Amino acid sequence: QVQLVESGGGSVQAGGSLRLSCVASGSIYNYYYMGWYRQAPGKEREVVACIAIVAGRPYYADSVKGRFTISQENAKDTLNLQMNSLKPEDTAMYYCAATYAAADYCYRASFNFWGQGTQVTVSS
Repeated sequence: QVQLVESGGGSVQAGGSLRLSCVASGSIYNYYYMGWYRQAPGKEREVVACIAIVAGRPYYADSVKGRFTISQENAKDTLNLQMNSLKPEDTAMYYCAATYAAADYCYRASFNFWGQGTQVTVSS
């Protein structure tokens, strides 16, 4: 059974930083893509960042480019999201996702495994 467990969310002031982690129940090399999504109240879920586990090639949403960094710790079966210069509009529930399926780009992949989410709240 695939399990993705997120941690690292919390409340920070604008300009602050948080680091989210997602631990997979098995090797992250089992997955073709992994990524981070977020959903704010009243809004649709959106991709924040994603990556091809073997090939690398990270993708970032325009809204987070230059502020967020996705990375993987293969030995720990962990996917991280370093979030710097946080803004109030980054406030959302953040979800880790994974898929076995390939696609031309990770943000077009069909992610079928999801974590329970971790809340990020940024105050102004």
